Amino acid sequence: MNRKYFFSIIIFISLASVSHNSIAQQTYTLEEVIQIAKTQSPAYKRAETIKENRYWQYRVYKSNFVPQLSLSGTLPNFNRSVSPTPQPDGSTEYISVFNSNSNVSLNLEQQIGLTGGRVFMSSTVNRFDNFEQNNFTYGGDPLSIGFSQPLFSFNELKWDKKIEPLRYEESKREFVEEFEQISKNVATRFFNLLSAQVSLEIAQKNLGNNDTIYKIAQGRYELGKIPENELLQLELSLMNSRQAVAQANLDLETSQLALKAFLGLKNNEELNLVVPEDIPNFIIDPDLALQEALNNRQEAIGFKRRLLEADKEVDRAQGETGLNMNLFGSFGLTNQGDQLPAIYQTPENQQRVQLGFTIPIVDWGRQKSRVKTAAANYQLVQYTVEQEKVNFEQEVYTQVRTLEMLRDQVAITQKADDISQRRYNIAKNRYLIGKISITDLSIALTEKDQAKRDYINSLGNFWQAYFNLRQLTLYDFKENRRLIE
Repeated sequence: MNRKYFFSIIIFISLASVSHNSIAQQTYTLEEVIQIAKTQSPAYKRAETIKENRYWQYRVYKSNFVPQLSLSGTLPNFNRSVSPTPQPDGSTEYISVFNSNSNVSLNLEQQIGLTGGRVFMSSTVNRFDNFEQNNFTYGGDPLSIGFSQPLFSFNELKWDKKIEPLRYEESKREFVEEFEQISKNVATRFFNLLSAQVSLEIAQKNLGNNDTIYKIAQGRYELGKIPENELLQLELSLMNSRQAVAQANLDLETSQLALKAFLGLKNNEELNLVVPEDIPNFIIDPDLALQEALNNRQEAIGFKRRLLEADKEVDRAQGETGLNMNLFGSFGLTNQGDQLPAIYQTPENQQRVQLGFTIPIVDWGRQKSRVKTAAANYQLVQYTVEQEKVNFEQEVYTQVRTLEMLRDQVAITQKADDISQRRYNIAKNRYLIGKISITDLSIALTEKDQAKRDYINSLGNFWQAYFNLRQLTLYDFKENRRLIE
């Protein structure tokens, strides 16, 4: 009986090896799969696109503080109509109008972030064509320099200078966090597929073992050494093993497609994954983890930005309350003539000064309500940020402790997997020589399979926690370096 058993095992292993080698496979480690995801996956392309979008938004902000040169005009402004014209005696006479009024202006403008005002320089040329009298004239301002300065009002540029650099820095940290999120998502799919592969291997081995045991039991049954009930139980186990192989194949295909879709792989090769048993062994100082999180995470910058934005709204509401004034002034040269060069010859001086103001007299408490609302919102943001800081710190500390616990769990489940495998081999051999019952063998088989799955699950949990800690701190504790660098 023992010889039959060993020959059956050898034949089964040989057939499984031939079937396995006939399928084109590519072997990948966890690091290799993550690297693929960080270079060609749709998630990587999305993160790159968002990063580029935030960069150009920042460039728009920066452009507000550099001179802007523009050319504007109307070419032509043609008018042919009958226009009502008031007369000296108070009557209105309708006069036929047939003319064109064109202009071109070259403008250079610079905003001043400190005061919220602007200075400008321009040069303008106008041409008026009177087709009724068949003549034309030129006019314009060869040079005009001026400024416009709001007084006692809200300065948007001052706040942008404080907030927008923080927002851009957040976007850079967000990009690094997106990379670590990609690692987490890949790890989830990696271990889903790895678990499916292990389940298939378990199911195939169990099928081979159950088939061999059933054939041996048939011979023992014919010799009257085992009852029919035990033979039927073995046959049922064999049928369940075949069903388990079919289900494992389906789970493997589903997990394989999920991982390949995330990676952006379109080939037909099967992914054969390597079990990442080499657990990084490093000590994590919780205080260091928290300090790095506060230095590197976008949330830490976001706390400061959100407080500034709330303070900005308070300043806006206060700036819209009470006296608002705007001072405008310009100095330049102006002229007119029958020919274009004439407006640049001996031009006359031109000065303009204007001071406008707005004073609310009765607004039924509207401006006061706006200020109170903005102040209340600022306090709300303060309280919210303080609570989020506490949650932030607790999350980092908890993740450090969780990672250490999971590292120990991996070692325990690995040892349990080895013990249960040896126990099953002993139980199988003892059953074949009639020393234990089929019930004891089934228990040993179930514990062996569960121990293997527990080990793979503990590995997956550890690597998920490892990448989650990297994302929380943006720090590589294995290499002792900041990921934002």
